[in-house]
Formats: sequence, C-alpha cells, structure tokens
Amino acid sequence: MADEGNIISDLNLGNGEDSAPAAGIISQYVKDLSVENPNSPESFAWQEQPEVDVQFNIGARAIEGEVHEVELKITCSSRTSAGVAFAVELSYCGLIGMRNLEEQQGHAFLFAEAPRILFPFARRVIADAVRDAGFAPLMLEPIDFNGLYVQQLQAQAAQAEAGMGEPAGHA
Repeated sequence: MADEGNIISDLNLGNGEDSAPAAGIISQYVKDLSVENPNSPESFAWQEQPEVDVQFNIGARAIEGEVHEVELKITCSSRTSAGVAFAVELSYCGLIGMRNLEEQQGHAFLFAEAPRILFPFARRVIADAVRDAGFAPLMLEPIDFNGLYVQQLQAQAAQAEAGMGEPAGHA
C-alpha cells in the first residue's frame, strides 16, 4: 500500500506524462455526521408543512505536497411551528491530488470542480440519514458549484476594486 506521499505519483489520469497538468480525487469519506431527531416520536404526526433550511460551505487545506483535502459541509434542518423535526450536519471530504497546475487552476479545482464531484455522494449520505431518522429522504437539488465560484470571484474583484477606488485620507 502506498503512503500518502506516493499516492499522487500513483495518480494516473491517462496522460502518460509527469509534466502534464493533472488533478483528481484520490479518496472520499464522511469526516463527521450528526443526525438529530429531537422531537420524535411526536414529530412523525405533525401535519404542518415543514420549512427545510439547507446551508453549505466549502473548505480546502493542503495536506502534504500535491495532496489537498476538500471539505463540503452541509447542514439541513426541518422545522414547523411545533419545533425541529430533524437536523443533519455532514462534513464530507475528498483527498485531491493535483500536480503541475497553475495556482488559479488549482484554486478553481479545489473550490468548484472537486465539490461538484463530491456533492452527489454527500447528497446520498444526507438522504439516507434523513430516511434513517424516520422521515422521507431529503433529496437536495443539484448545486452549480462552478457558477457559484465565478460569482464569488466577481464579488471579490468588485470588493477589491471598490476598496482601491477610494481616495486616501477620506472617511
């Protein structure tokens, strides 16, 4: 079995060249999963249509050399006026191998493409967790991670431009 330092060298994306840019998923896993069903069994009889709230966040960190961890955090809750029916918090991660990518390409892969690849698996974990809590599976809508990434970059650029456009010494 290869150690983490050799995993990336074993990553073969079909290009046959070590100098060509390459990126891919090495492995993926549930890092943390919390499921709460605080008002059961009474919540199973509630007739009011619940309000479902879904939040997500993407994080990435370097592990070693060309290996990074991308973390997709998803929090879902269902509540009515009677209380919380269920709450699920998931931290779903992937080890990402990248080599010979420019910084901008690597950043885009970590914060747009890798979450897009990981999301269907995280979605299934959430659906199964909600079902196992006694409710109908929660099928999350697909997320346009690439579109969100571009929006985030544009917002950061606009914010930087606005900050640079103010004359010094004025409040």
